[in-house]
Amino acid sequence: MALLRFLRLEFCSSEFVFLVFAFLFLVPVSGLKRQAASVNETVTFNVLVMSKLRPDSSGQAFEERAASQVAAQNVSHATALAKIVHRNSLSSSVQHINASRQELMIETILRDEARFSSILMQINRPVSGEVRGTHKLHVDQHQRKTPAQDFEAPIFSGLAFGTGEYFAVVGVGTPRRDMYLVVDTGSDITWLQCAPCTNCYKQKDALFNPSSSSSFKVLDCSSSLCLNLDVMGCLSNKCLYQADYGDGSFTMGELVTDNVVLDDAFGPGQVVLTNIPLGCGHDNEGTFGTAAGILGLGRGPLSFPNNLDASTRNIFSYCLPDRESDPNHKSTLVFGDAAIPHTATGSVKFIPQLRNPRVATYYYVQITGISVGGNLLTNIPASVFQLDSHGNGGTIFDSGTTITRLEARAYTAVRDAFRAATMHLTSAADFKIFDTCYDFTGMNSISVPTVTFHFQGDVDMRLPPSNYIVPVSNNNIFCFAFAASMGPSVIGNVQQQSFRVIYDNVHKQIGLLPDQCS
Repeated sequence: MALLRFLRLEFCSSEFVFLVFAFLFLVPVSGLKRQAASVNETVTFNVLVMSKLRPDSSGQAFEERAASQVAAQNVSHATALAKIVHRNSLSSSVQHINASRQELMIETILRDEARFSSILMQINRPVSGEVRGTHKLHVDQHQRKTPAQDFEAPIFSGLAFGTGEYFAVVGVGTPRRDMYLVVDTGSDITWLQCAPCTNCYKQKDALFNPSSSSSFKVLDCSSSLCLNLDVMGCLSNKCLYQADYGDGSFTMGELVTDNVVLDDAFGPGQVVLTNIPLGCGHDNEGTFGTAAGILGLGRGPLSFPNNLDASTRNIFSYCLPDRESDPNHKSTLVFGDAAIPHTATGSVKFIPQLRNPRVATYYYVQITGISVGGNLLTNIPASVFQLDSHGNGGTIFDSGTTITRLEARAYTAVRDAFRAATMHLTSAADFKIFDTCYDFTGMNSISVPTVTFHFQGDVDMRLPPSNYIVPVSNNNIFCFAFAASMGPSVIGNVQQQSFRVIYDNVHKQIGLLPDQCS
């Protein structure tokens, strides 16, 4: 039985804790010779044996704090929230429950590699001659539709082979049916599996039945929402959508509208969002896990936040639960004014959003530098993080990517600086995409340099060590959780943990609030 390891971290005069698992598989240890580096900032933690997990309180605490703000805030718009859970919390299979940390990490990395590949595919697709809303989906009522890759502008959810790492509980229809949907800022269309289903994968809950919802409506082919599809089909004047993920995974069905119901962030009631565009998938296949579908939070015209009515401002925020915490640990996805905690409105700093001229979906920002151990790395060329006029480069905030990718030259500089500052630690063999790993066996006090991202707008994102030193195997083997990219840089969800990430689409900016999950 695997032992639980408890890591107590100290930063300056404050202390904070996080949990990691120690495991049973041994990983070969190899030595790395490194040059010593001058480090101004370190984080020290002690390894102790722990017998139980920390309590699940973050989601509840945020709700209570939001409710207490009602009297303090002059809120004129609706606010709503949904609970967020990690994908591992939804898996009840014997294989998953008995899986080792090594097996789970390998699965995560494989999904993540596919996810990142799909981002590159979408960004690098030719755009010459493409016309939105005019590509027809050939439909035969008795045969499988033509694969989307046969068309000039297939739809991508930004999900690709995996299911994403975090799910939100979202109510759909009248009366409300709660469904688990993938939280995906790299996807525009929101879709879910619908009955009757000609081909559906197994999901956690029963399929959504359109006939049971009095607010369900299929869109006709001339509707403006239908014309916003990159690939559209029409059958008996019903608008058809198709999303293909490149590995043969796909979803297809009718484009519809229905009510989406979320909990009121300021009280015990609920907020009903009417006429939200949804994909009602009757033919779905692939590695979507147990989620009912995707909650598309991207910047495109069909995305969920872009179709909120005037009563709910286009602002949302989330705080992702630590994947090493209690499997039942939940947090919140908040829409409207409450997305920015009232206590932080005067102090939060925002990063301007940038737009890629090739792809409207993704949330781009400008990194201005990276510090390791408190030292700004001067060997990263300024051009490395630039988003150029052709849509190349830049940095994306993405909830569906797990591991942060840095442009290859930037990654090398960050990795080498981190290695030089950790020459006192015992190195371990590479693990999949991670080329800087350590063996912490028998160590009670471990010191590692801090890692800080600097963004346009004078915003600093100082990462907790649990966001960049992660367990990968069953015997105290940890790795530096970054990877190199031959395309854009992507800030993944491991590095976003413990931050409340605010997407203010009204003012086109992204805010970061550390330690705002509880």
